[in-house]
Amino acid sequence: MSEAFPTVGFFHKGYDPDSVDAFFEDARRAYEGGVPAEQFSAEQVRQATFTLTRRGYRIDAVDSAMNRLEAAFVQRDRADHVAVNGESAWYDRVADRATTLYPRLQRPRGERFAHPQSGRGYAIDEVDDLLERLAAYFDDRGDITADEIRQAVFQSARGSKAYAEGPVDAYLGRAIEILLAVD
Repeated sequence: MSEAFPTVGFFHKGYDPDSVDAFFEDARRAYEGGVPAEQFSAEQVRQATFTLTRRGYRIDAVDSAMNRLEAAFVQRDRADHVAVNGESAWYDRVADRATTLYPRLQRPRGERFAHPQSGRGYAIDEVDDLLERLAAYFDDRGDITADEIRQAVFQSARGSKAYAEGPVDAYLGRAIEILLAVD
């Protein structure tokens, strides 16, 4: 275990240091060009998970570093794409990806995602409120940042008062990627 991140106390759990260290080592190699972009990208960073263990790394410290790492991969991809295809091609690519998000934003409140088949999900009103802010951003009527979406926390709800978590998380992940791409 390295001292890359602060650890939690003995009676608390944090991210498993060995898996975090291995992930960041792989990310470093990928970023420096040792791994093709198709095999290690901002999406892999966003989807990475770590097990919890006693005396692990502080979750907030690792999550913050993961956010910076994701942004770095997006910026690297942007620079590579612009170098080959030009800046307008980059913005066309981002615009194409953004248009895939927009149809869901046009659905009526309460009907933007499926409800959980069983168990709990995210409170519909809270998710829809965030999506309204995202729609306003795309329509040049408001501002929202990738960090605001990342830090969004939704209350738990059941049945018809909830959206299934997986589709909401995937959608918001794509929105974050688009926001990072235009920063």
